[in-house]
Amino acid sequence: MSLQPAGIASNANRLLWAGFMAILAAGVGFASRNGILDNWASEFGFTDAQNGAIGGAGFNGFCFGIILGGVVVDKIGYGKLVALAFLLHVVSAGITYFAGGESAFTTLYWGAFLFAYANGTLEAVANPLVATLFPGNRTHYLNILHASWPAGMVLGSAMGWLLDDHYEVSWRTQLMIYLVPTAIYGLMFLGQVFPKSATSARGMSLGQMFKDVGILGSAVAFALVALFLASVLGGVPGIGEGATLMGWLIAGALVVIVGLVTKFSFGSIILLALFVTHALVGSVELGTDTWSPNIIGKLFTSEQGKYLFIWTSLIMFSLRFCAHWIERNLKLSPVGLLLVCSILACLGLYLASGMTTFAMALVAMGIYAVGKTFFWPTMLAIASDRFPRTGAVAISFMGGIGMLSAGMIGTPGLGYCIDRFTGESLQAADAAVYQEYKAPKPSYFLQIASTETYGLDGTKREEAFKVAPDLRTAAQQKVVDASMAGTRQTFRVDAYIPAAMACIYLLLLLYFKAIGGYRPITIEEAEKQG
Repeated sequence: MSLQPAGIASNANRLLWAGFMAILAAGVGFASRNGILDNWASEFGFTDAQNGAIGGAGFNGFCFGIILGGVVVDKIGYGKLVALAFLLHVVSAGITYFAGGESAFTTLYWGAFLFAYANGTLEAVANPLVATLFPGNRTHYLNILHASWPAGMVLGSAMGWLLDDHYEVSWRTQLMIYLVPTAIYGLMFLGQVFPKSATSARGMSLGQMFKDVGILGSAVAFALVALFLASVLGGVPGIGEGATLMGWLIAGALVVIVGLVTKFSFGSIILLALFVTHALVGSVELGTDTWSPNIIGKLFTSEQGKYLFIWTSLIMFSLRFCAHWIERNLKLSPVGLLLVCSILACLGLYLASGMTTFAMALVAMGIYAVGKTFFWPTMLAIASDRFPRTGAVAISFMGGIGMLSAGMIGTPGLGYCIDRFTGESLQAADAAVYQEYKAPKPSYFLQIASTETYGLDGTKREEAFKVAPDLRTAAQQKVVDASMAGTRQTFRVDAYIPAAMACIYLLLLLYFKAIGGYRPITIEEAEKQG
């Protein structure tokens, strides 16, 4: 299989690999941050919910970057957004490096947010750019573009393992590694001429580009924005409990604006289904990836947790170059491919909930990795194939929905589950030990009062894990056992997400079969359909 793209521009090859390097920088930064969650818990006493919130910020900013970028990229061009993303990557590194003291949580949160905003801005460029350059085989080339994400995770994890476990380099230095691929993508994009998208060439208005997204599609995106605003504004003096109402009012106003721009088009039901499904994709893929090195490290060792993260990332990296071969030889449409993948992801996560040996972990997480490999880029390809007149808007909204779901639901949700199941397990085993190790502050899911639970103090828990098994006190061993039980139960709950996705993909598969099968359509065909 040749990797030389037959694109519509003479510099298609360079632009593809520049985009590859940009997303690789995001993957390196993502993996580096995931690998030092235990450092933050030990140094700052963060709970799993707090670490999950920081990890969530590493997705939330992406949503704003990709949605805002997707709205304007067809109007202002790709180059200006690349320059903005490069600047934000550098600024984020500076903010994160100086985090410490009482403001450590806030500083790390906003450093992660800016990093994610830069990543989202780059995807607002790279996704429509590649879709424009290779209109004849978007699934294949978008999967190649996004092979950079697991590649970045492998590099970030390997460097983190080497620098942290073997050379004990500061976590601040580890997080700066992503600046190397950042410099490279900046040089690769420098001076390049970018092609115009089909919508830009036709001079389509924002109203026309938003028509298929409509009120329904925008409501999905802005509902997640409302959750984000409520969480951020809740800490602003003078707002407090009114933050939730304010968040929903702002989101409602944005939906109304989309309605006005599109003359109150409800949008496509199929695109709505894709948006909802991609929210689940973000939660299960990126949410799980955020926690897997840390929670698998609880079941085995920290080093084995990182090995498994690298293992799953290598599987993803390799298979994303094979999407075209799989479609052609296994006779799977993009929707059929996603159905198979969701079943595999569900099976892998369920097996992971019961893994007791490292060999079993390799099998379980390997199956999960095969399943999650094609989710993200193939979803983007379907949106681009079936809704061409949306230009960058639909795929940017889809990417934003996936990332914001990971940031607001997946990552903090898994952190909450770990806190809840671990706390409940320890309390059932020994109430006195639970009171000794109980976190000083409660954890919540989506800030809902009825979900209040207490996890374990991060510093005390990490101290128990650092003691050799034969030297642990009875209390420390109970803490370790409870943590293991909590992580297994979390994997079991996580498996329900790809199960729900499989149901949606099956319905979509039946829909496309009913209309004659899946195929890409042109802007002209889309306009005739209304």
